[in-house]
Amino acid sequence: MWLGILVLLSACAGTGAGIEACGPWRPILVSQADSLTDGTARAILAHNEAGRRLCGW
Repeated sequence: MWLGILVLLSACAGTGAGIEACGPWRPILVSQADSLTDGTARAILAHNEAGRRLCGW
């Protein structure tokens, strides 16, 4: 699932912040009360880093 999200985020590549294609995606925020596996934490980090790089979050 996360790979699919990252692929969709590539539509923002090279366009910078504020582009409409990045609008539906936002950073994933994690609460201290959340329980994550290592794999889920890595997927969230990859999602957030891709969004920052591609969409200017």
